[in-house]
Amino acid sequence: MTNYIFVGKTDRGLKRKNNEDTILFDEQDGFCLVADGIGGSLAGELASSIFADSARELFAKAFALNESTYTTIQRVFLNANENILDYATKHPECEGMGCTAELFAIEADRYVLGHIGDSRTYRLRNNELKQLTKDHSLVQEQLDQQLIKPEEVSTHALKNVILRAVGIQKDPTVDIIRGNLFRGDIFLLCSDGLSDLVDLETMKQHLLSSLPLEQKADSLVQEANARGGKDNISVVLVQIS
Repeated sequence: MTNYIFVGKTDRGLKRKNNEDTILFDEQDGFCLVADGIGGSLAGELASSIFADSARELFAKAFALNESTYTTIQRVFLNANENILDYATKHPECEGMGCTAELFAIEADRYVLGHIGDSRTYRLRNNELKQLTKDHSLVQEQLDQQLIKPEEVSTHALKNVILRAVGIQKDPTVDIIRGNLFRGDIFLLCSDGLSDLVDLETMKQHLLSSLPLEQKADSLVQEANARGGKDNISVVLVQIS
C-alpha cells in the first residue's frame, strides 16, 4: 500500500478582497483538490466550495459503491457542474459562476488526476519538475496552433480567458490523467495565482529544499506574494513516502 502525505495552503494574496479558492485534502479517502472560483465576489467562492463538497460526498460513498477512482472523479466533476448550474439558475445574480479544478486521488500504487481550466498539477520526480496538465485557455490554444510564441504567453492581453470550467455549460469534458507512483514523488496542485507569477525553475527549487512539506507549501505562497500576489494563491502538495 502506498504511503503518502497531503498538505495545503491557501491565501487571499495582496490585491483581492476575498479568497475565491478552495482547497481540500483527505488522507483517509486518498484525495485532494484545488478549485479556483470564477464569476466574481461570493459567486466564485461558492462555486469552488460546491466542487469541494461534491468531492467530499462522492469519495465518502465510493468505497461502498465499489466504484473505480476514475469513475468517482468523473462523477465529482459532473455532479459539481450540475449543482453550480442549478444554483445559478435559482440565483440570477450569480450567473456566470464556476470554477477551475484539479482533483488528485491515489489508487493503490497509481494516481488519477482530473483537470478542467487553468489551475495546474505538476510532478517532481528525479529532481525534474514536469507540468502534467494543459491549460484550457485561449492563450494555450493559440500556442498550440503556433499563433503566438511561448515567451508571449505571460504578457498576452487575453491571458486569463479560459475555454473550459466547471459550472459554465452542461456536460463538460474532463481531462483524466493516470500514472504510476514512485517513492519520493511530490505532486503540486495549484491555482493560477501561483503559476502566473512563479516560474517552473523557482517552483522546483522550493520543492527540492530541505524544508518539511508543509513549509514548502508556505514558501511557495510567500514567493507568489513576493512577486506581487495579484490573485488568490492555493497550493496542495502530495508526497509519496
